[in-house]
Amino acid sequence: MPFKTLLFDLDGTLTDPKVGITESIRYALAKMERPYPPDASLDWCIGPPLQESFAKLLQNDDPQLGQEALRLFRERFSTVGLFENVPYPTISGVLSTLQAAGLNLFIATSKPAVYAQQIVEHFELAHYFKVVYGSELNGRFTHKNELIRHVLQQEKLDPQHTLMIGDREHDILGAKANDVAAAGVTWGYGSPEELSAAGANTLLHHPAELLHFLNLA
Repeated sequence: MPFKTLLFDLDGTLTDPKVGITESIRYALAKMERPYPPDASLDWCIGPPLQESFAKLLQNDDPQLGQEALRLFRERFSTVGLFENVPYPTISGVLSTLQAAGLNLFIATSKPAVYAQQIVEHFELAHYFKVVYGSELNGRFTHKNELIRHVLQQEKLDPQHTLMIGDREHDILGAKANDVAAAGVTWGYGSPEELSAAGANTLLHHPAELLHFLNLA
């Protein structure tokens, strides 16, 4: 069935947030006197819910410890880190074409909506999207299956005419849990193997390939 609505992940799909996220994680860990090796990659933390990443980094799933790490992360991220970010090349042009074709575009990110909104406004992407959906600061809608279900209900969307676009398995699995098709993008932080294993309907290796997939180019 032709898609009428596109749900976009933010981090690793529309923008590359690596510096802001990884430096804010290091800041939180340093404050907790649990520094992470400076030469070790934190790329794997980009995409999944941060609470899960901190549980692995701290080797402790104590919710209070995780909340403290999250509080310290936000201390830096909310003022500096969210703008240490850059849109992927050609993303703006692709979004413009999709919008002009009459498709309904939404953001569905695990990132708190308050930060996601600031980011897309800062990089002049906000006008392409009808609504920016994200998690709440208390953790609600952090998981993609819950978030996508919320978007479908709020916007009264038909899952059969909706496509989720994201770079991590969480995007794909969240879509599948809601009977929504999913396109995995390989320019972000998930590998083709991760996305395929999660059940992506297609893999896109460059933003413009989305236009070809939707028969718009």
